[in-house]
Amino acid sequence: MFRKVLAFGVAPVALAGCVGVAGAQIPAASEPITPKEAQMGAQYHPQFLQEFGGAMTGAQATYVEQVGKNIAVQSGLGNARETFTVSLLNSPVHNAFAVPGGYIYTTRQLVTLMNNEAELAAVLGHEVGHVAARHSQRRQKAAQRNSILGVLGAIGSSLLLGNSGLGDTISKGFLQGSQLLTLRFSRKQELQADDLGIQYLGKAGYDRRAMSTVLASLAAQNALEARLAGRNASVPEWASTHPDPASRVQSALTKASAAGSGGVTNRDTFLARIDGLRYGDDPAQGMIEGSSFIHPELLLAFTAPQGFYMVNGTRAVSIQGQGGQAQMTLAAYSGDLEAYVRQQFTALGGEKSTLAPQQIQRTTVNGLPAVYGTARVNNGGSQVDLVVFAYEFARDRAYHFAAITPAGQSAVFNPMFQSMRRITQTEASAVVPKRLQVVTVARGDTVASLAQRMAYPSAQEERFRVLNGLLSTDTLTAGQKVKIVVRGR
Repeated sequence: MFRKVLAFGVAPVALAGCVGVAGAQIPAASEPITPKEAQMGAQYHPQFLQEFGGAMTGAQATYVEQVGKNIAVQSGLGNARETFTVSLLNSPVHNAFAVPGGYIYTTRQLVTLMNNEAELAAVLGHEVGHVAARHSQRRQKAAQRNSILGVLGAIGSSLLLGNSGLGDTISKGFLQGSQLLTLRFSRKQELQADDLGIQYLGKAGYDRRAMSTVLASLAAQNALEARLAGRNASVPEWASTHPDPASRVQSALTKASAAGSGGVTNRDTFLARIDGLRYGDDPAQGMIEGSSFIHPELLLAFTAPQGFYMVNGTRAVSIQGQGGQAQMTLAAYSGDLEAYVRQQFTALGGEKSTLAPQQIQRTTVNGLPAVYGTARVNNGGSQVDLVVFAYEFARDRAYHFAAITPAGQSAVFNPMFQSMRRITQTEASAVVPKRLQVVTVARGDTVASLAQRMAYPSAQEERFRVLNGLLSTDTLTAGQKVKIVVRGR
């Protein structure tokens, strides 16, 4: 979730592309990065690093940077590797994106899903394709031409009220800065970026089919996460910012095959380089364990309601389900909990909004002083309830939930509100993160036997197959290298 400081959500961005569609014109060489674009990228780069857990350092980050720069120079955007900035982000979500000026990003979680270097190059090449085709600038201009409310749907999970249709209660201030550069790309733009990425793969000597295999893994991961969470596969997180990866698999494969076979994958090199990479949540940002969230540094924990699932961002935890959605985060606190709650309503409504709680009540939750407020707001032809539930952990530190439900149904979050508690240092010390381990298949090993070593209480074999890009009929061969997820720092 957060490292001492939080705010709402993470700016969603897309693994987008430049794959061709009928009639699309794909430039053979891109116009070089302009000084204006370089300045724009430099302005937003620190913001993205902060939003996504910061840039990682060390051998793994250096490796990703090398691969990224090698694929980026194939685009014609710049003549030197120094033109590009490639960052491996300390984020537990499957995401990759780029901003104008040659700034390319991938999260470590997305890297763990890949199975060779060509797939890493494909993802980064896809993002370079967005930059080359100036997709962010086009989306930004389109957003500026439309009303703010008209593009809120493109913001995705970055806003608590992102597509709730709350009309004037939503602050126009939400749609600022870096978010204008990261609006969800259109299907045509995604396909164009895929196509350009395939071109770059071929120029760099990689197997062009890597674009289709990494898209297949992403589609499988998205479907698995949706099934395990009991939700439809079209709901966030990766799916909300990377439209329809499953339908793009065959398109990418067809285009790659048409361009000819050949090219390297560098599978063993890739697996050796990512061995030991952190998997899932970083304890410094809090960890989701089943239906519970625990933060060993901030010494707090809470439990999501039954039937809801959580997504841990760098600055907030999102809780989503059929009955509503919520986020848990913090804001500046001066010691007055009632004023703090009112400030959160103002923030939700915007500076010029009159959104305010219709009632505020004090209580105590597991020994923590707490204050909560509710407001009923018109939402088109119906009404919704907004709840802000805040807790004082110290005289200068408070945390809060902001929740939205259909009118009269806010009680669905009461168990979660009442579950917030402090944890002991002993509990905090017992939190052990996950990491990726590359192992060599021994004689007699099977998918089932290796899957039992996965650090999960359920769906071990399904997780193992998706992690390694294995179909339900695929078997293992002695000497083959595969990935498993284990506990360990």
